[in-house]
Amino acid sequence: MNILICPDSFKDAVSAQQAANAMARGVKRAAPTATTHLCPMADGGEGSLDALIAATNAECRHLTVQDALGRPRQASWGWLSEQRTAFIELAEASGLQHLTAQQRDALHTTTYGVGELLLAALDAGATKALLFLGGSATNDAGAGMLHALGAKLLDQNGAPLPPGGAALEQLAILDLSTLDPRLSKLSVEAAVDVDNPLLGDRGASAVFGPQKGASTEDVATLDRALGHFADLSAQVLGRDDRALSGAGAAGGMGFAAHCFLNATLTPGIEIIMQQAKLPSLLPGIDLVMTGEGRLDGQSLSGKTPIGIARAAQRQGKPVIVLAGSLGDGWEACLEEGVTAAFALADGPMTLEDALPRTAELLAARCESITRLWLARQTE
Repeated sequence: MNILICPDSFKDAVSAQQAANAMARGVKRAAPTATTHLCPMADGGEGSLDALIAATNAECRHLTVQDALGRPRQASWGWLSEQRTAFIELAEASGLQHLTAQQRDALHTTTYGVGELLLAALDAGATKALLFLGGSATNDAGAGMLHALGAKLLDQNGAPLPPGGAALEQLAILDLSTLDPRLSKLSVEAAVDVDNPLLGDRGASAVFGPQKGASTEDVATLDRALGHFADLSAQVLGRDDRALSGAGAAGGMGFAAHCFLNATLTPGIEIIMQQAKLPSLLPGIDLVMTGEGRLDGQSLSGKTPIGIARAAQRQGKPVIVLAGSLGDGWEACLEEGVTAAFALADGPMTLEDALPRTAELLAARCESITRLWLARQTE
């Protein structure tokens, strides 16, 4: 019996690697002779760098950069020297997980640190960069990143704009002539975990701004500011990409990566599956187990379990999803390759009670599923 175990992280509970380890323990309790293949996954958000480094044996490098509030922090990035490829996770520099709830400030947070990581990759001789855009604390449409890379964003008086998305409403001059010239030789693929456009009711500010500290009034301010930035960008570039699927990822970083780094926008799970060579593992697998914190209708928009399920479905492999909770519309996932899905809780419990028990609950569920699977095979 060969089981592929490829979960994402369970937010605020266990990492993808910890989840995979717990699931494997459960399988082994039921089937000690089973062969388990552990392949921790991510969809472009936090944890993507760890998943890629584990999958590719890339070198993990460290750099002191600015966080979303401009404070110094030690960020990690990955380096494959033979391929001259850098792995950069936005959340390492500008991630929401580095801020307390009181520190969240969507109006003023910056992606400057992401630009610093890109400069480090260029200094190392990178010709390709995989940029993972989930988990941001920012809503500046990549303006901070552009500043770090050498662009000039000036107001009507010729003064540099302060950090943050709100300041973009005052943008009068966008000068790209001073961008680092090495960027022209850098191939960038940006991993996104959402398909939202830059602006409007489904845009970066409206959908993701509130979780980054934006009030209703702030959302309107940010959407207006990012709209002005998109207007000026269209004038400078000669094209308008505000409606691009994924442009709203990471507070508009999808827009910036595509427009200014010529990046292709790809679902993060697709990139990580490819780098981990997951499709090549599937032919010899009997059962696939995956999971993450929540499975619902939104999971269809690029989340890990559905990416895994679609890949497995193409090769006729059954897929079991374990989730902290099954939300509205999760049943639609059954049409995308998911064979069955199970919530973790083994009885009534609060979220506060469930989180510390996540590894235990994962192991218990996987043990039960494996016993059921074995019973089915002996019928």
